[in-house]
Amino acid sequence: MAELKARNVSVVYQTARGSLTALQDVSVAVRSGEIVVALGASGCGKSTLLSLLAGFQTPSSGTVTKNGEIVTGPDASRGVVFQDDALMPWLNVIENVSFGLRLRGANRAEREARAAQVLELVKLQGFERHRIGEISGGMRQRVGLARALAADPAFLLMDEPLGALDALTREHMQSLLLEVWKKTSKGIFLITHSIEEAVLLATELLILSPRPGRVVARHGLTFSRRYAEGESLRSIRSDPEFIQIHLELLDQLMRETEGA
Repeated sequence: MAELKARNVSVVYQTARGSLTALQDVSVAVRSGEIVVALGASGCGKSTLLSLLAGFQTPSSGTVTKNGEIVTGPDASRGVVFQDDALMPWLNVIENVSFGLRLRGANRAEREARAAQVLELVKLQGFERHRIGEISGGMRQRVGLARALAADPAFLLMDEPLGALDALTREHMQSLLLEVWKKTSKGIFLITHSIEEAVLLATELLILSPRPGRVVARHGLTFSRRYAEGESLRSIRSDPEFIQIHLELLDQLMRETEGA
C-alpha cells in the first residue's frame, strides 16, 4: 500500500516583521484508497501542507516521506489539482491532458491513448479537440483532474479544486471525484472550506487551527465509502448522522476561529 506521510512538520517564514509560523508540529498520512481532507479557516496552513506533500517546498522541521523515503521534490507519483485549473488556453483538451506525458518523452500515440482513457474516466469523451475557451468551468476542472491522472499517480493532491464552481456543478464534481476514487483507489489529499464537502468526501477529516496551523481534531468518516458501496448522495446528505456531524463541525470551527 502506497503511503505519503508528513511527520511533525513545521513551516516558519522569515518576513520583514520577523518570523511567521504557518504550520506547527503537523502529522498526516495519506494511503491508497483513502481521502484525507483538511478543513480550517483561511490562513491556517492548509495549502502549505499540500505544498509539503507535493514536494514544492520543504519543512522547517519534521519530515515528509513517500513509502518511507524522504520527499525531495515533485514527481509523477503525486498529481496536483489546483483551484485555478491552470490549463493552457492555446492547447485543446487532449493536448492539455497529455502535456506532462509529452514532457516525459511519450510519443504522440501513447500520449493520446492515455489521455483518451482518463478523459473517459472524467466523462469528457467527445470533447478531446475542444479549445479550453469553448468548455465550461466545471469541464475545465475535469480537464485539470484528467491531466493529474494522466501519469497514473499514486496520490492526488487537490487544493480547493471545487471552490470556484456554482453549487450544482460542485455537486456533480463531488460525485465525479468519488467515482474516480472508487475506480482507481488512489490516495487523495484534499483541501476545502466547505464543511459539507469535507464530511461527504473524507475517510479522515483533519481540523486545523488558525495560524499557526495545528491539527486540533481528527475524525474518521464513512460517508464516502457508503457512496462507493452504492448509496446515493441524496440519501447520504439527508441522513441525520450526516447533518449532526456537519453541525458539530460548524460549532467546532466557530469556536476555533473565535479563540484565535
